[in-house]
Amino acid sequence: MYPIHRNRRLRTNDSIRSLVRETILTTNDFMFPMFICEGTNTQIEIPSMPGIFRRSLDLTVKEVQELWQLGIKAVNLYVKVSDNLKDNTGKEAWNKDGLMQEAIRAIKGAVPDMIVMPDVALDPYSIYGHDGIVENGQILNDATVEALVKMSISHAEAGADFVAPSDMMDGRVAAIRKGLEENNFHNVGIMSYAAKYASAHYGPFRDALDSAPGFGDKKTYQMDFCNRTEAIKEALQDVEEGADIVMVKPGIAYLDIVREVRNAVHVPVAVYNVSGEYAMVKAAAEKGWIDHDKVMIEQLTSIKRAGADIISTYFAKEAAILLNK
Repeated sequence: MYPIHRNRRLRTNDSIRSLVRETILTTNDFMFPMFICEGTNTQIEIPSMPGIFRRSLDLTVKEVQELWQLGIKAVNLYVKVSDNLKDNTGKEAWNKDGLMQEAIRAIKGAVPDMIVMPDVALDPYSIYGHDGIVENGQILNDATVEALVKMSISHAEAGADFVAPSDMMDGRVAAIRKGLEENNFHNVGIMSYAAKYASAHYGPFRDALDSAPGFGDKKTYQMDFCNRTEAIKEALQDVEEGADIVMVKPGIAYLDIVREVRNAVHVPVAVYNVSGEYAMVKAAAEKGWIDHDKVMIEQLTSIKRAGADIISTYFAKEAAILLNK
């Protein structure tokens, strides 16, 4: 009771504020999403994501080495697949000499301790831009899961530490875990996109990979953004099926979901601070409407405060440079 308790005593100066701070953001919290393209010495900036590039393998490896020096210990990989390799089966996704498999080998060869988590979904490989196999305008669940298992095993063979299914097909975590176990990849983990919402915040990402759906939308498999309880159910099911880490995607607009999932599960929780969230900060800062670095750190801290153990963010490198100072 006032005046016995004066809350401002703990805000008197920076030293005391630092001493009692509840949430501390460090480079150990970050995972950096990377876009990989064919070619050599190729670096193409994504117009809707300033500062983020599609890179060829040689420059990807160089970037990973820089990330490691900054203290970032995990990368999430996505590939830009040539149109001539796309079909409705996604078979290029488990080509042992495919771009993703080459990228995994190259990164692990250059920085063996970097944790590599390749994306597992068919949309970059699909002529329809959907995360699954299409038949009569419908996304097939079980046939897609079979393809995702092949893809995951291929990633494990290439040296991935975790596979990261982002497709939201039912039962895929259990099937992937079974496939990994049967092929003796007992130590390859699964980071499941457990609560991935059908969000309008993904636009720049689809520009990056040219993977926007060719028809309809993804609402029959990604979650309705109006729902909360469903996210808890999805996360608990994925843990039961064998997920080692569960992810909530997007981040800033879904911090209530992050906290709900964090309270419900007993595995690490990852959050994807997605492309649209990144692009909005960049655009507002370019207009001079916000302080870029302060907003960046505040948003990343809020994600951790909500319960995230891992933050996959395009800000990772910039934030790491700032935090290291």
